[in-house]
Amino acid sequence: MYQLYIGILVAAEEMIRDQKVKVIIGMHTWPEAAQVADVGRQARVPVISFAAPAIINPPLIRLLWPFLMRMAKNGSEQIQCIADIVHAYNWQRVVAIYEDEGYGSNAGMLALLSEALQNVGLEIEYRLVLPPFSSVPDPERVVQEELNKLLKTQARVFVVLHSSLEMATFLFREAKQMGLVGRDSAWIISESITSLLDSVNNSVISSMEGAIGIKTYYSEIGNSEYRDFYTHFREIFRVEYPEEDNFDPGIYALRAYDSIRVVTQAIQRMATNSSNPKILLDNMLSNNFSGLSGKIHFEGGQLLDSSTLRIVNVIGKRYKEIDFWTPEFGFSLMSPSIEKDTLSGPVIWPGNLKRAPTGWEMPTDAKPLKIAVPGKATFDKFVKVEYGEKSNQNKYDGFCIQIFHKVRDLLGYNLPYEFEAHNGSYNDLIYGVYNKTFDAVIGDFTILAERLQYVDFTLPYADSSLETMVTAKPEWSALMFTVPFTWELWVATGVILIYTMLIVWFLEHQSNPEFSGPWKSQISTALWFTISSLFFAHREKIHNNSTRVVIVVWLFVVLILTSSYTASLSSMLTVQQLQPTFTDIQWLKKNNLKVGCSSNSFVKEYVENVLHFNSENIVEISNEYKYLVEFQCNNISAAFIELPYEKVFLNKYC
Repeated sequence: MYQLYIGILVAAEEMIRDQKVKVIIGMHTWPEAAQVADVGRQARVPVISFAAPAIINPPLIRLLWPFLMRMAKNGSEQIQCIADIVHAYNWQRVVAIYEDEGYGSNAGMLALLSEALQNVGLEIEYRLVLPPFSSVPDPERVVQEELNKLLKTQARVFVVLHSSLEMATFLFREAKQMGLVGRDSAWIISESITSLLDSVNNSVISSMEGAIGIKTYYSEIGNSEYRDFYTHFREIFRVEYPEEDNFDPGIYALRAYDSIRVVTQAIQRMATNSSNPKILLDNMLSNNFSGLSGKIHFEGGQLLDSSTLRIVNVIGKRYKEIDFWTPEFGFSLMSPSIEKDTLSGPVIWPGNLKRAPTGWEMPTDAKPLKIAVPGKATFDKFVKVEYGEKSNQNKYDGFCIQIFHKVRDLLGYNLPYEFEAHNGSYNDLIYGVYNKTFDAVIGDFTILAERLQYVDFTLPYADSSLETMVTAKPEWSALMFTVPFTWELWVATGVILIYTMLIVWFLEHQSNPEFSGPWKSQISTALWFTISSLFFAHREKIHNNSTRVVIVVWLFVVLILTSSYTASLSSMLTVQQLQPTFTDIQWLKKNNLKVGCSSNSFVKEYVENVLHFNSENIVEISNEYKYLVEFQCNNISAAFIELPYEKVFLNKYC
């Protein structure tokens, strides 16, 4: 690669020194353009390049290479177009592939793609960086080694950001042999490759069959200048290159033609100052016309981005235009003012697939989806494993398993799978997916921020929160009948009773023979009369009218007291009044009381590391029934349990 750049530098210097050229046009890659631009800066010769860095308007370009004109777009819009295509088909992950040509240009495109995908909730699963083609003695072997790494990834959406035609040829040929260009895979190629499809032979383009490409839009219909150029170009190209299969001009031919027009129009405007390179450069940059490749207008030394891109589909040995894309309206084949979220299509995908690919490695009967299931779930209401004599005879049931079966039935394709019981912790299962031991896990997994760093989750199908479960205070006692009244009210009632008794005795003992006799007999009779009057069961006759008034007042007070007492006691007996034994976690820690939690979930670590309970005070519980046993034996004072489990436990045991 270094020798290649040296050759370009030498050729540029010779043209300036020996042939006295005033403008240099060419360079399809950014490293070549940067090298020649450096020569142009020293010789004060304008350089028109067909390549540009991916970074939007790098601030140092005008300072480093003031005589450089970039007859190309920076690629930011086509990156957004690629992200929209991925999002339109709901592909969650992609593999980014590019050839490292130096100068950080392609790494800049990778950064733009990563940002564009993140903005729509997608991500790059793997980055495959190919070495420069010119620096590889055996490109076939190198490409095979790199593609072998992709066999370990699940994503089957491949985005080729940039590559030389030679490297792209090896890439697609080897990928097709390895089965990576097949059913349920998708390949998206950027303009650096798509723009060369007009000039490659049939064998190369057929290896890319099913790929979607991005091309710069330029008007072909109704453009007389383009038709004249098209006819003339084909005639000359057919004569000079009769062995080629395709004689149509590509975007580079159109840009070369427009570049010549940029130079000629600038010279025509210079008049007598045709020898001043700075004036020549300024006149070239001031051009503003409609060329064959689109609108020609420069800003900051770079061609402004086109507002429209073409999306093509490689079919057989040709490619077909399937849609347009604009930043404002997205995909819009019929009209650029009609906003759409999907390609108009139809698209023929790799493997002659007519439907949209899934974008990930599809399981087969020979290689089914390997799904891990918690072997010892605490609550078998969610996951239950009945072990057979052999692992393939295990039976799996539970709420989570049933949801999986329901979702699988809704799929539009067959999904071979096999369950595998795993007796490790839930975090072990999560890491098993992360390190590719399992393809997926099914179970009662709580979505945690820490776990999201390693795997993706489905949408939650149950509310999750951490709850504290404690025993209730005893509801019944021997003195339950005293609860409706406070002790002050009981004392007041007793005082009123004795007071009424004394008044009755005082008013009746002198005139009523039933209240006469020894003083003990009188007091007992008066007390009995007062108490029995509560139930209207008194037998003693009253002779004094004043006593009757006292009894009426007493009965009125008794009526109020009995009504209140009956209502309060009835409420307490009919409405359950559950009160926890405690409500303060700090009180548990202060008194070194033991607490329980599931043995295979995240709760134990949370209780120990976040709530700061001593490890010796944490009792691990392996199944739901042991919660009940530990509470009944007073081995634990509280249990930290997730909300779905708490609902199941309370519904079953309480």
